Amino acid sequence: MTATTKIRPRALVRASGGPRYAVALAVDALGTGLLRPFLLIYGVTVLRLSAPATGIAMTAGVVVGLVCMPAVGRWLDRGARSTVVAASMLVRVAGVVLLLATPTGHVGLFATAALFLGAGNQAWPAAHAALVATVAHGRERDAALAGGRALRNAGLGAGALLATVCLAGGTGALQALAAVTGLAYLTAAALAWSVHVHADPVCAAPAAGADPGPAPRMPALLGANVIYVFCLNVPEIALPLVLLTQLDAAPVWAAAIFVANTVLVVTLQVPVTFLMSRFSRRAVLAFAGVVLAVSYLGFLAAASLGPGWGAPAVAAVAVVCTLGEIIYAGSATALVTALAPAHVLGRTLARFELSSGFGLAVSPAAITALAPHGPAALWGSLAAATLLSAGAVATEKDPEQPVPPPADPLPPKTGALVHPGAPGAA
Repeated sequence: MTATTKIRPRALVRASGGPRYAVALAVDALGTGLLRPFLLIYGVTVLRLSAPATGIAMTAGVVVGLVCMPAVGRWLDRGARSTVVAASMLVRVAGVVLLLATPTGHVGLFATAALFLGAGNQAWPAAHAALVATVAHGRERDAALAGGRALRNAGLGAGALLATVCLAGGTGALQALAAVTGLAYLTAAALAWSVHVHADPVCAAPAAGADPGPAPRMPALLGANVIYVFCLNVPEIALPLVLLTQLDAAPVWAAAIFVANTVLVVTLQVPVTFLMSRFSRRAVLAFAGVVLAVSYLGFLAAASLGPGWGAPAVAAVAVVCTLGEIIYAGSATALVTALAPAHVLGRTLARFELSSGFGLAVSPAAITALAPHGPAALWGSLAAATLLSAGAVATEKDPEQPVPPPADPLPPKTGALVHPGAPGAA
């Protein structure tokens, strides 16, 4: 396996879609960071909706976004790339416009806005991964995906920090944040569309006479991914819950862990992905599961220390958990794009994002259901499930790629040429 040994920023930007697309990613992430963490607060404080009604509307938005993924996959397989990325941003513009137009107490219109926002949020990762896979290949593609995640986390963190500062301004400030978010999405959509990246579906199709085959099933990988993505909600949900309810720690500990997680992802995502490029993607993804499972057992040990030393110990173990998250994020999507035949790349990525979305949707409920039963129930269950998932990833065989039929022998004619793209070309 060839390893990438040197980080070249300019080459990384080109492999990620170019400077304009990088700016589009940053602007989109900034806008998402401004609104997404505070959408529940917007519904409750600005629109005067009940917390349960607001939560149900937001959950429905995630579910509808997942339902839309097969259509997104088919659109990508017809060759669309930057158009789908721009569309995922424009859908969120419509969601913000509806949000600003929602009168006080109107839960139906708020739910519709949440549907548009959820659909755009779910469609974006697959569209972005397909675009990067079109302009970059091999380990350069892996690094570009890692760079995009680091850039997005930086934008999300900056947006969330800015929004937190603005919350002191009351409902007017929240409405202004929503408006700025809409403008950010619109700007990002225009920049993404201007890149004009399109894959030729004819070139992506298998050679004549070859069996095109369906999208690879990858049941173990997709099933394991549902468990792996729990790690993304550990800093946001599990650790604050444990720190506040089981260790009686000050809220500042949860905030510090979240900030440290963001900083580590932004600074280490690309270097760690480069470092792991000397190993196979599947082995790295299995290793990520082991690291995450070890961190969960570390949280179990830290929780046993009780109030006092428990909170600092949890914060220290959180660094190990973040490293596991970084290794997972740098290898999972990269492995899927490497396994997917070009003509079903979109459908394969859509299927992967379905598993991610499902895991993110059920993880808050699973975590909050296990936590009241004690640290052993929460962290022991997560560690066992993640280790089983890592084993499933390591032992699953890669899907076989379609093999073109043998080429017809060339006629014995002097000077006969073979087109480089034809069967039998060297």
